[in-house]
Amino acid sequence: MSQKLGTLEELPQDYRDAMSAAGVAPLWPMMRNVLPHGAPNPVTRPGYWNYEKLRPLLHRAGELTPVEKAERRVLVLSDPGRGTGAMQATASIYLGLQYLLPGETAPAHVHTPSAVRIIVEGKGGYTVVDGEKLPMEEGDLVLTPGGEWHDHGHEGTEPVVWLDALDLPLFYYLEGSYAKEGPLQAKRNRPDASQVEYRSAGLAPARKLKSGPRRYPMMRYPWVRTEAALREMAKYTDEGPAELDFVNPETGDDVLPTMGFTAKMLAAGQKHEPPLRSSSAAYHVIRGRGVSTINGERFEWGAKDTFTAPVFARITHEAAEESFLIRVHDRPLQEKLGYYEERAR
Repeated sequence: MSQKLGTLEELPQDYRDAMSAAGVAPLWPMMRNVLPHGAPNPVTRPGYWNYEKLRPLLHRAGELTPVEKAERRVLVLSDPGRGTGAMQATASIYLGLQYLLPGETAPAHVHTPSAVRIIVEGKGGYTVVDGEKLPMEEGDLVLTPGGEWHDHGHEGTEPVVWLDALDLPLFYYLEGSYAKEGPLQAKRNRPDASQVEYRSAGLAPARKLKSGPRRYPMMRYPWVRTEAALREMAKYTDEGPAELDFVNPETGDDVLPTMGFTAKMLAAGQKHEPPLRSSSAAYHVIRGRGVSTINGERFEWGAKDTFTAPVFARITHEAAEESFLIRVHDRPLQEKLGYYEERAR
């Protein structure tokens, strides 16, 4: 067993003062805080946001603040471990609920972080990414990768709400987070690639000579097709729930460099205990009702609710009725850094 590390208070005051004056500090009193033994000691705590309680606050935001003043009218979901106002739902994932009224347009901008929209409510909303108009239907996954121009609009009659998931905390930590504004984009006169070029799994546009795979060939993943695929997979899944990763249709890679997205279907009464993962996660309920216990905290969830889990969390899901969820996670980032890990419960 290693010897107990010395504390700062054990050092003479004159030595501590001299170190402060020199701009240095001793590592050993802080070592176990930054390098705990066996597993991380996360600041992040499990979080839960009930959509029915947040919905009136979103409507009120629409009454109080025009989109021209807000640029993006969003309520941030803050990690309980960091407190209200924290721009993190987990250490690496930002979450926010964005609200757009009929006839509104959110101005075009481009930024270094990548974003994904999971459509929560409403019809008629759309996002334009690099000139491609992407319709927003409930449950759809819409990409706005870092470095891509995007703006939002609304041609429907009722408010539209979507969940934003960004790798913003990573870019903020690296001091690389910034945005540029620009004019609204001209829209191409054709449906988006999910409706034309990548309509069927296993099929991609014919490749031209010396043309490599596109980095972001498909920007919208329609929920109607995701649910149909989950239902078909569930027929032949003997162990655990049906799960599908959202991937680049040309390379099989995760849709973004730092964030992954996985759709899950739970049958009524089905229980699932995933392994302990080094990745943090946010779960958004597309439809259904159930209970999840995360590190001993119990959350009863329903349609459109969102909840989070820190790294190496002990998680149990149990569906009260047929349920569909999307898990947002940082496994792609961890795999690039070479330390993603799963442990048996």
